[in-house]
Amino acid sequence: MKSTPKVLIVEDESVIRYALRRLLERNQFKVSEAGSVAEAQAKQNLDEFDIIISDLRLPGAPGTDLIKLAPATPVLIMTSYASLRSAVDAMKMGAVDYIAKPFDHNEMLGTIRRIIASHTPPPVAAVGGSHGLPGMVGRSPAMQAIYSHIHKVARTATTALIQGESGTGKELIAKAIHALGPRRDQPLISINCAAIPESLIESELFGHEKGAFTGATASRTGLVEAADGGTLFLDEIGELPLEAQARLLRVLQEGEIRRIGSVESKKVDVRLISATHRDLARMVKENRFRQDLYYRINVVKIELPPLRERGSDILEIAEHILDKVAQRLGRSALRFSPNAIQAITTYGWPGNVRELENAIERAVVLSEQPVIDHPLLGIDVELIEVAELRRQQESKGTVPSKIAFEPQEGLSLEDYFQQFVLQHQDQMSETELARKLGISRKCLWERRQRFSIPRSRTPAKRAG
Repeated sequence: MKSTPKVLIVEDESVIRYALRRLLERNQFKVSEAGSVAEAQAKQNLDEFDIIISDLRLPGAPGTDLIKLAPATPVLIMTSYASLRSAVDAMKMGAVDYIAKPFDHNEMLGTIRRIIASHTPPPVAAVGGSHGLPGMVGRSPAMQAIYSHIHKVARTATTALIQGESGTGKELIAKAIHALGPRRDQPLISINCAAIPESLIESELFGHEKGAFTGATASRTGLVEAADGGTLFLDEIGELPLEAQARLLRVLQEGEIRRIGSVESKKVDVRLISATHRDLARMVKENRFRQDLYYRINVVKIELPPLRERGSDILEIAEHILDKVAQRLGRSALRFSPNAIQAITTYGWPGNVRELENAIERAVVLSEQPVIDHPLLGIDVELIEVAELRRQQESKGTVPSKIAFEPQEGLSLEDYFQQFVLQHQDQMSETELARKLGISRKCLWERRQRFSIPRSRTPAKRAG
């Protein structure tokens, strides 16, 4: 069992260093700190840490010097917003990622955990079959087809579009394509187009010359240029403004880039992978996405199914996440109870794998026993399924006419369940009630006990 993750903070401002240390220690990380690169090198064994978090600008030497001093340890660079573009150079030097100050606590924790997980050799169970893609779990036919697509696409330089709901793992697919391709030793620059303000996105992507606009006090390299020779991953490409779409189209058609304010173009060799949860074809019809760009990025499409459609993969993924989280938090072997397994495999997971990860981590943190039961997951499966089934039936017009039940506005799911059962138990058997509610007879019985709903004394009349 791996010990508690070890983090080294290299930051010369004591207030920031103290606040970050408190945040990490509250979240079960073992933290060491230093005020400069020299102090870190003198007092610490840099190779023993799972991650190094360093400010970009430090007294004596920049934080990027740690990249060469600790080649086996991922280095996360912190930078003020004013020097955010300098982080591009840091990533070209080998920094694993960067984060802007002042940082959001959840964003910092999520970034650290993602980096540590991606740099930890996966257990055998993580491979999920013979597809040879570390960290990707699942053996369903849909995922087997995706694994095949990844291997085929990775060998080429063609553009690829990954389509899927938020939280399904689109970035993981992009990383796998890059890691298996001939550009694996070149940079992979990942950009979430939805996270960059519209007024800044062209400058961020394509760079600018000094004096190109107010505040442009120096020339800056864009992220597209930073990916030269490697792979550019544009997550949520559907959020790109039309002006930026036109510039991106030129990169794909001509293989060149022109910084804002420049009259000269520069050749770039970039392999583009895009991802979106939006319907780009519809956006094209609505004139919100360029048709010519759509055809350029949609040479090969990989459609990632939502978690609810992955069948037995759901439990396999959940058990993999449980092992990974327990290992990271230094917990002994944990397992799911039968009720938790039923909850995990029947809940709709609108947030997909990301929601599943959050639910399991919360359960591990709160659990005091080796068995994770369903209440710790924070989901009320049967009642959620009742509401979802009702919504689906109404949208399809399949609600039986003899079930004349109109829930009052603002009615809670618990009240909905109780009223539905009380109004229909004289006309329906327990099996029929359970089927209409979208739950099992056992769940119906358990909820009768929980809400003290007595069985009807009038036996339901059977058809025929």
